[in-house]
Amino acid sequence: MLTVETPKDLRQHIGKTLGPSDWITVDQAMIDKFAEATGDHQWIHVDVERAKKEMPGGKTIAHGYLTLSLLPRLAPTLLKVNKRKRGINYGSNKIRFTNPVPAGSRIRLKQTIKAVEDVPDNGVRITSEMVIEVEGQERPALVAEVLGIQYS
Repeated sequence: MLTVETPKDLRQHIGKTLGPSDWITVDQAMIDKFAEATGDHQWIHVDVERAKKEMPGGKTIAHGYLTLSLLPRLAPTLLKVNKRKRGINYGSNKIRFTNPVPAGSRIRLKQTIKAVEDVPDNGVRITSEMVIEVEGQERPALVAEVLGIQYS
């Protein structure tokens, strides 16, 4: 884990790759809860019996947006800012779902700090490339350029 004192100290780490994080398992229960929360009940995500017959690998797959939504769970395990008042999501420049996450798979995160720019009220906007890997897969499940603002 990278630990810095203030958000502005992240400037010293532009280009640095953090991680990987610990593995977390994306199981069917997590997929089902996400489907319930979002209303996305497409069979490739929730119909285990049909997936056994019709999906490559015979398993349901996680929603791409479920994979994306795990960034706030994984990212804090890679970076800590000691003197941070608050942080907010600012958005994404690019998100690609490059490989499925079959139910029961383990995933982890790598983060590369791409840019750190001053914003009003003593904050910085941090642009990071986030890559979520699937255990045993060569291609990542997700590659996203995301932005956050942290204030000190």
